[in-house]
Amino acid sequence: MGRFFAGLRDGVGFDILLVTVAMIFLVAMAGLPLIYNVLMSFQQVDMFTLGSFIRPFAGIQNYIDVVRAPEFWLVTRNTVIFVFFSMAGQFVLGFALALFFAQNFPGASTIRGLFLVSWVMPGLVVGAIWSWILAGDFGVLNTILRNLGIIQSTVFWKSDPAFSIWAVVIANIWLGLAFNMLLLSVGLAAIPRDLYEAAELDGANAFQRFWTITLPMMRSTIGAVLSLGLIGTLQQFDLFPAITEGGPANTSTVAQYWSWQMSFQLYDFAKGATISVMMLVLVLFASIIYVRSTRHEVRG
Repeated sequence: MGRFFAGLRDGVGFDILLVTVAMIFLVAMAGLPLIYNVLMSFQQVDMFTLGSFIRPFAGIQNYIDVVRAPEFWLVTRNTVIFVFFSMAGQFVLGFALALFFAQNFPGASTIRGLFLVSWVMPGLVVGAIWSWILAGDFGVLNTILRNLGIIQSTVFWKSDPAFSIWAVVIANIWLGLAFNMLLLSVGLAAIPRDLYEAAELDGANAFQRFWTITLPMMRSTIGAVLSLGLIGTLQQFDLFPAITEGGPANTSTVAQYWSWQMSFQLYDFAKGATISVMMLVLVLFASIIYVRSTRHEVRG
């Protein structure tokens, strides 16, 4: 023990101590709950067996029941729509803003900082704000669209089955826009300006410079942004209870909200754990893509 503490004082082994503390924290706060959740998905868990450690074994029956549930394909469709269009909107608009602010015009830093407000706001607050914006009778969005002549009658974004999922998509795009813009701005700043100057001297126009220089040089950044976007979108929960509560008739229910409903409204904790484990597979897939896209950036 004396040699161990002497090594800490000399700086030898201090990095191992820091890593050990971090690993203990991760195992206790993330690893054990994750294992517990996976085990629960193979058991029969309800209000009466929740407090017991030993519960009846269900095998894969929970997974079969979830897939056979009447709302499974509707929830799957909603989840695909929510994830795909949220990621597409956040990435395209975030990339456009990153390119716009890369011009370094007067006041660019100040205006770019204002966009970060949406990123630091809690999801429930953002959901409450967009719930007012998307309100059918007095919502700001309907007023703007009506004055522009785009719509003639009131659109009930939150209560119309045709628009409910899109209401949450719009709010989530706004919520994640600043994060995408920030990461993509960092990737743009890392591209040497000499490449653009040389291409411009060779006669390349703006689109050609974007296609042959910007996109290839930002391949790893784009991979990281899309992977983190997929993880963040699959974890997004706050907007749904604040805007639509999954309705009407489950037309805006996605997998993460369905898992919560199963566990804390229907008290079928095994089914809720099963849905979350199925989502975990997608998150692991996105994590693998993220690690592979940033692997070459690690320096030894």
